[in-house]
Formats: sequence, structure tokens, C-alpha cells
Amino acid sequence: MMRFNRAISAVKVISFDLDDTLYDNRPIIKNAIKAQQDYLAAIPEWAAQSGDFWRTCRNGYALEHPEIINDVTLWRQKALLWGLETLKVDNAAFHAEQAYNAFAKARSDIKVATEVIDLLAALRKKYKVIAITNGNVDVSQFNLKDSFDLVLQAGPHGNAKPESDMFDLACQQLGVNLNEILHVGDSLDSDVQGANNAGCYSVWLENAFVPYCYKGLADIEISDIFALKSLLV
Repeated sequence: MMRFNRAISAVKVISFDLDDTLYDNRPIIKNAIKAQQDYLAAIPEWAAQSGDFWRTCRNGYALEHPEIINDVTLWRQKALLWGLETLKVDNAAFHAEQAYNAFAKARSDIKVATEVIDLLAALRKKYKVIAITNGNVDVSQFNLKDSFDLVLQAGPHGNAKPESDMFDLACQQLGVNLNEILHVGDSLDSDVQGANNAGCYSVWLENAFVPYCYKGLADIEISDIFALKSLLV
């Protein structure tokens, strides 16, 4: 199903969110968090903490450095170090790095469906295909690595969606206008709101798993990623 809420003009670039758009990220992030926690549980000072000490670290560091929330990779790394130093753990920097590496390895343990890879390849014959993500997944580590002409990630490439930084940068790097980008994502708050605010076209891959604050409409709504095959004709 593809429902048009507004007419769109010709586009040159199709941009994709990654997590929960091209694959189900819920089991992946769950396994990654477990890998991090399993490493930390072997550190006596960490294991002795009651409640969700990781959440305390994450929130505590962000409270002191609110700008960090635009870079989830750096935020996790800094929060781990912050927590371990707070506990006065010996070799805190080493353990923070190892805990993050455990998380990152599991975070990129992804196998995207062959049909999705084929869809992206088909779209690349007609459009530039890029990724714009707020997440910390490393596409070079799994089978999406050859699927994009450009990958932009919040933090290294600007503020997180719905800010327009990464959309603006995509235009600069690809030599296109904002209204020549069609952005596809599962989040109304970050993907649809971000694309709409930036002046790009938006496609919402309907996701009912979480509530949303944004009340605006996507230009196009789809219930299945393969509805994008209609853009090939």
C-alpha cells in the first residue's frame, strides 16, 4: 500500500533511515545492551550497584553535557567512562572501551533480508540511494555495506533528525536541492518531521510500536518497504 497525502515532483535521491526501517532493530539493540551489561557485570564495583546503574550513567552524563544527545555513539562511550570513574574502577578507560566494543560488535550483528538488498540495488539504477541515521550502527560491518552512495550519521555529520543538518549536508555532497530528496523512515518524530522541516519529501513506513508527538503528515505513507517498488516504473 502506498498512500499519497500530497503530490510530489521528481526526485533524484532516496534517503533511508536504517533502524526499524530496513530491518527490525528491536532484537538487535536488546542483544547489544546485553553484551555491554555482561561485560560490566564482571566488574565487582559495577555489579554491586543496585537498580539500573547504566541508566544513571547515561542520564547523569547527559545532564552535565546536554549537547551529547546528538551523538549516541559518543554519548555511550562517555557515559560508560563517567560511570566507571565515578565508581573509581581501576583502568576505567580500558573497561569503558571494552564494554563499548562488546556493545558495538553485537549492535552490528545484523543480516538484512536479501529482498531488501535487492530493492536498494534496483532503486540505485534510477536514483542516488543514501542513508541518514540517528543511530550508531556501522553499515560497513554487515550486508548493507555496498548499498548506499552516501551514509550520514548523527554526531559526526551533524545534529540528529529532526534537525536539518544531515539533509543539508546530503544536498551539498550530492549536488542536489532539498526538494529532490525523498526520505523514508519509520519515525514520525525524527524522519517525517525532519524531512518535512528540511524541505525534503517524506515517506512514513508505518510503525505502531511507539507513540509519536509529531502531528504533521508524511507526503507518502506505506505499510511495507516493498511498496517502494512503484518508484521503479
